[in-house]
Amino acid sequence: MTTSTQLCPCGSKQPLSACCQPVHLDPCHAQHPEQLMRARYSAHVLGLVDFVVATYHPSCEAEQHRDAIAESVHSEWLELAVISSEIADNGEGFVEFKATYRDGDETYCLHEKSRFVREPVGERQQWYYIDGDYPNAGEPEIPAATTPASSNKVGRNDPCPCASGKKFKKCCG
Repeated sequence: MTTSTQLCPCGSKQPLSACCQPVHLDPCHAQHPEQLMRARYSAHVLGLVDFVVATYHPSCEAEQHRDAIAESVHSEWLELAVISSEIADNGEGFVEFKATYRDGDETYCLHEKSRFVREPVGERQQWYYIDGDYPNAGEPEIPAATTPASSNKVGRNDPCPCASGKKFKKCCG
């Protein structure tokens, strides 16, 4: 199936070529933080590591974490559910979502409220992912049916076990 008829992995039920692909080609095409978040999710599904790195805010120094980002991208991403999205009065964007992915034999649910900022790129504007919080920090995000009784592995996108509310990679990882 070509990208002109392939449905977009973000779950919009639109063709990839009319949904996230234009944002993959030029992140400035995202006019709302939800568009960028959906394109970042689709980039995970499609293995577009460069796009994911390029859409982190420069203060995140994502290039230094390219290997860890690539590892995350190369998980098997299964489904995206957007819960809410908004642009706050201060101009920051927020998107709360749940993304289900499989890593090995285990299935996980990443529930995050992501924060985005929009900044000039030449004469245009671009949304950037800056960070995220876990709305239900402290509650298990792994579906109970797939939780192994002896698993102590913390994924880089999982909530930090120290209960800071941050991702493990941004805290104790």
